Amino acid sequence: AYILSLPASPHQAAAADHLTIDPAALAPPDGPLVIEGAGGLMVPLTRQTLFIDVFARWKLPVVLCARTALGTINHTLLSLEAIRARAIPLLGVAFIGAENAESEAIIAEKGAVKRLGRLPILSPLTRDSLARAMAQNFRREDFL
Repeated sequence: AYILSLPASPHQAAAADHLTIDPAALAPPDGPLVIEGAGGLMVPLTRQTLFIDVFARWKLPVVLCARTALGTINHTLLSLEAIRARAIPLLGVAFIGAENAESEAIIAEKGAVKRLGRLPILSPLTRDSLARAMAQNFRREDFL
């Protein structure tokens, strides 16, 4: 694991901290794993390796998380193309934010992807509020 102090892409933050990220040393543990690609799929871990390159090497199923705000259609469809171009297994898209039924529907349709559900913005965000929202908006079996 790497702990970086600069709020920037990992390649830049590592350089600022005089660290070298070794993507080959990154390996998923056995069992369930949630990874947030800090900044997105195409963010560089190093000058040679993007997050998506590591995900492609691991060949683990991906849940693409997409915001529901303006710009999400283009961003999400491009991300889906990148995932598929690298033959990364895809479980579906989980939306995050206020309901935007038309954007969610067109992404599912044009992206030929399963819509897993939508997580609203939670205030306050607590373990209990998150558990309730997940139970109300997602089906556990879609993630297995």
